Amino acid sequence: MAKNETCLILGATGVGKTLLLKRLQKPIVYPAGELELPSSTLPTVGTNLTDLTLKKKSVTVRELGGCMGPIWPSYFNDCSSVIFIVDSANIAQVSSSCVQLLSVLSAEPLRSASVLILFNKRDMPSTMSLTEMRSLFRMDDIVASAPQSITILEGSAHTGQGLQEVLNWLESVAIK
Repeated sequence: MAKNETCLILGATGVGKTLLLKRLQKPIVYPAGELELPSSTLPTVGTNLTDLTLKKKSVTVRELGGCMGPIWPSYFNDCSSVIFIVDSANIAQVSSSCVQLLSVLSAEPLRSASVLILFNKRDMPSTMSLTEMRSLFRMDDIVASAPQSITILEGSAHTGQGLQEVLNWLESVAIK
């Protein structure tokens, strides 16, 4: 049986998963090019589920709360793609995010899933550069050894930076 066109949004607590999901649902851009100010969010306890209609297809997006990490694997079987979000302004969270990412990438049901790693919160003054984040995560090694197709983007769910690239990625990943 073919997998559903389902994308999971995963990451530690407080990395911006809920805000990204809200932004993907309503990417409202004003004439001057700025996005509508984001509404406040609370950490997700449980899941948020939404259907996105893209240019050529519809995708079900399921955000899983960071505190649900131990049961994330129970959602892997019906998943065709994963957006894994990392808070690039929280250096204390980098090692745990890396461990979570490696666990996701090594999960058998996700071997053929397309994976987007989004280094979020690029608008924060304390953020690390993409080069620093790639080095801390040893991204070259991860990409070389993972069976999945991995895309790496940076952005800000708060300002909307990178949002179009995330939507383009969702549009481009198809069940193979």
